[in-house]
Amino acid sequence: MGARLTIWQKIQRWKGPKGSHKELQSCIGHVFLRPELLEHALAHRSWVNSSGGDSIDSNERLEFLGDAVLDMVITDHLFSSRPTEDEGKLSKIKSLVVSAKVLAEVARALDLGKHLSLSKSEERGGGRDRESILADAFEAVIGAIYLDADYEAARGFLFRTLIRSLDSFLGDAELANYKSALLEYSQGRGWGAPQYEVEGTQGPEHGKRYLVAVRVKGEVWGHGAGASKKDAEQAAARDGLKSKGIAVE
Repeated sequence: MGARLTIWQKIQRWKGPKGSHKELQSCIGHVFLRPELLEHALAHRSWVNSSGGDSIDSNERLEFLGDAVLDMVITDHLFSSRPTEDEGKLSKIKSLVVSAKVLAEVARALDLGKHLSLSKSEERGGGRDRESILADAFEAVIGAIYLDADYEAARGFLFRTLIRSLDSFLGDAELANYKSALLEYSQGRGWGAPQYEVEGTQGPEHGKRYLVAVRVKGEVWGHGAGASKKDAEQAAARDGLKSKGIAVE
């Protein structure tokens, strides 16, 4: 019985559907010394499973790493660029900037969806423009750049693609962080943190939508649905605020 192939050997064997992704590397502003890292960052678990790979060979580990790098870069930038803001305000801003909705918008600007390795069924289900898939892939690309070069390279990528548009994202009412607003309102009145509960799901696995309720003081204030739990919680918080006539700053 032969030795188990490494992740990189498998990716070289699979060769991905988009080759070296020269166009994407140009948009990213980083030429990979190890292009297999970019291939790995674009490998959604649906494609890995359909290609005979293991779950560990998907982009989820790189996403995990990229999420940590993203958190550090954004925290450092906000701390340095907003010296008059308190911890609560900085946390609220960061929560919006690293949200799936914002990361997906940046991924769309890079046309990242076109380069993803997806199974045929996931692609038919609209996976190339699904918010959660795009946001996860963007974080995986951050992780890939970090491993291919260093922290500064990843930081430069984030400045070029995300941070330079920070003000426009903060000014977009559609991206308002309703969970933070509801938390601030509830805790400010001594009621503690709102509680979110998944009530169920709808649709097939590749197009699942989560149904969430939010409770404040044990009372259901709102309901929401979304392609991810985070999105459903945001929708529930928004519904809760609206039901009580609470304006979001």
